[in-house]
Amino acid sequence: MKSREYFPVVNEAGEVVGKATRSECHSGTKILHPVVHLHLFNSEGCLYLQKRAEHKDIQPGKWDTAVGGHVDYGEEPLQALYRESREELGLTGFEAVAAFHYIFESEIEREMVFSYRTVYDGPVTPDRDEVPEGRFWGIGEIRAALGQGVFTPNFEYEFSLLNL
Repeated sequence: MKSREYFPVVNEAGEVVGKATRSECHSGTKILHPVVHLHLFNSEGCLYLQKRAEHKDIQPGKWDTAVGGHVDYGEEPLQALYRESREELGLTGFEAVAAFHYIFESEIEREMVFSYRTVYDGPVTPDRDEVPEGRFWGIGEIRAALGQGVFTPNFEYEFSLLNL
């Protein structure tokens, strides 16, 4: 049951200071909790993006980072990244490199986002329950769609930090 999942509660330095349920973190309390994102490039320099499901609480139907998910209580961010990558896209056998981290706040939650990047040419097999649609985008194609309501605000912010 997703509402009884526990997430670590972190301070602004990213240190774990407690735990809270998914529902507590997403109820408007703004409890700071960690999430992970993966920027998945292929060797041609294209960036894989996933389209968020229409049933999502936040930014439904918008394109977002290839992988995104919560860190479970007792789990390190890199462990969560590999778990989420396997669950969402079937990715294995890649090396993730830490890119940056920041705090993102929406109407209902506050997250410490740990972003990673990798270059990967292996199979991408999305779990259609998690990722209804996904594909590689050219960097120029992404730039042309910025600010048009196509992407999530946090993806647009992260794209600016990637310095492409």
